[in-house]
Amino acid sequence: MEKFNASIHYDKRMWKADIMGSQAYVKTIQKVGLVNEAEMNLILDGLEKISLEWSAGEFKLKPEDEDIHTANERRLKELIGPVGGKLHTGRSRNDQVATDMRLWLRDALDELKGNITGFLRVMIDRARE
Repeated sequence: MEKFNASIHYDKRMWKADIMGSQAYVKTIQKVGLVNEAEMNLILDGLEKISLEWSAGEFKLKPEDEDIHTANERRLKELIGPVGGKLHTGRSRNDQVATDMRLWLRDALDELKGNITGFLRVMIDRARE
């Protein structure tokens, strides 16, 4: 059943959006006092390390990682301990998924726009030949 519910092999492409959303969220919960500045900095440092692991292709998925959110959360707790669990204070999984999807789509659409623009330039250049 776990394999049936797992989406990690599909949504791992959203790792950057998940990190960005988490970075913004921890800054917000620090401003309202749900984490202190030291905890926020610890979480931000952990998220940066995770980002570097993903960028370098060194992030190790584990069988219990259902999706990108649980994978990054698990790794954050491995790196910084229980403070990593505070990142999700007052944050529903639905909010996290919606934010990640929006950030990922924004970047994907920007890339698509660039590709289409490049394609159209080539087509115009060919038409002028």
